[in-house]
Amino acid sequence: MTKLFMALAAASFGTAALAGGNCAPRDVVVDRLADRYGESRQSIGLGANNAVVEVFASSETGTWTITVTTPQGLTCLVASGQAFEALAEALPKPGSDA
Repeated sequence: MTKLFMALAAASFGTAALAGGNCAPRDVVVDRLADRYGESRQSIGLGANNAVVEVFASSETGTWTITVTTPQGLTCLVASGQAFEALAEALPKPGSDA
């Protein structure tokens, strides 16, 4: 599910994110997420065109944010929400229908 979410976030990066003014240098975005929402990085992945996709979240406030950072260091917010919960689910056994 996380890989799918990251793929969708990376795919949605582009005109919509840039047009919304939701982009800034990475250090500015990371500092703002930490200061305003208490969020820290929870996961990271590499998306299309070498974009870095990250999920930030706070276990205290429950807020979460997905960002995409270009190779040039511009970070854009692509999704955010509430009720974040970290999961460590086991993979289904091979051959099972789960």
